Amino acid sequence: MSLDSFRIALRGITANRLRSSLTVLGILIGVGAVIVLVAVGNGSSIAVQQRIQNLGTNTLLVNNRGRAGGGAQRTGTQTTRIQIDNGDVAALNDKSQAPDIASASPVVTVGAATATFNGATTTVGQFVGSDANYLTASARTVDAGRALTIDDITNHNHVVVLGRTTAANLFGSGTDALGKTIQINGVSFQVVGLQATKGSNGSQDLDDFAVAPYTAVQDTLTGATGGYPQVIVEARTASVENNAQAEIVTILDSRHHLSATAASPFTVLNQGSLLQTSQSTTHTFTVLLGAVAAISLLVGGIGVMNIMLVTVTERTREIGIRKAIGAPRSAVLGQFITEAVVLTIIGGLAGIGAGLIGSHFKIVGVSPVIAGYSIPLAFGVAVAVGLFFGIYPANRAASLRPIDALRHE
Repeated sequence: MSLDSFRIALRGITANRLRSSLTVLGILIGVGAVIVLVAVGNGSSIAVQQRIQNLGTNTLLVNNRGRAGGGAQRTGTQTTRIQIDNGDVAALNDKSQAPDIASASPVVTVGAATATFNGATTTVGQFVGSDANYLTASARTVDAGRALTIDDITNHNHVVVLGRTTAANLFGSGTDALGKTIQINGVSFQVVGLQATKGSNGSQDLDDFAVAPYTAVQDTLTGATGGYPQVIVEARTASVENNAQAEIVTILDSRHHLSATAASPFTVLNQGSLLQTSQSTTHTFTVLLGAVAAISLLVGGIGVMNIMLVTVTERTREIGIRKAIGAPRSAVLGQFITEAVVLTIIGGLAGIGAGLIGSHFKIVGVSPVIAGYSIPLAFGVAVAVGLFFGIYPANRAASLRPIDALRHE
């Protein structure tokens, strides 16, 4: 791109400002759309991953459907109710049997829990009974007071750890909740700890929460049924989650004498696998959004080609004069390619600005997050599109015979 070609290109662009502006607008929309839509996909991916991580990245949830089916059992029948019991929890916590499991905590759920304090009433979004390892396994921390202890479980203590939303609903802001006694479904529990703010997973406020010793919950609210509907398991590290899952399945199937062909009554939700699946899905979604936006760039490129063909037709006599006085083919070719590329560079830079501005606004509830690669990618594709679609008109101009060009009216 010589300096002379650049000057001539700018002169040609400014000679038809409206037409050039519309061509630039097409490239601007294409580049801006690629940046914004990739940012939407990236923001959606980050939001989903954050929600899953809020539930614990090393966490596995073992749910008990209660009955085996789809194959024979070594003992009992398919209608025999199978429950996760204290022996199962102890086996999962046995490091010799499950070296990749850090802890396994039984979970007792209370369907509808209403908490009251001095006339204030709130429905607790999630009230569970569990043990001292539950908060760590579910990626929850206590930032005021203390967590549940082994003594609380052993002694069936009526104590509770509250989430910040539940505490605010009961006590209001500025009131120290620690040491206060609240009523949950009519049963007294003393507040011994407050959970650090955890946020939400999209549909559920993770701070509208309370956990008490499962022994006390069974004593007063649910009764001891001899089993647990769920066990929350924490793997030692995220890298051994799959190993931990295999150990869970082996231990439970072995303890309940389930054959390899039996449909297990236990389901294991692996948060790590869920995270990987979500990452793969959202990556595909982001690529699809980027591909859709790239179509606008293609349309913008066709606009560049169209405008350049018109330009060649309008400036046929100019081309003839230049060739007649000795301008080589390469000079004419370079002039029109330069003009096409300059149009796309201007459009690309404007599109980057539009994309950066557009990414500051929520789109369908998603906060876009700029993907660093999208800016040079969109700009590079825009320039490549301008070059590609500018070659044919430029080649057509360079191929004109001087005599034919000078005769053109």
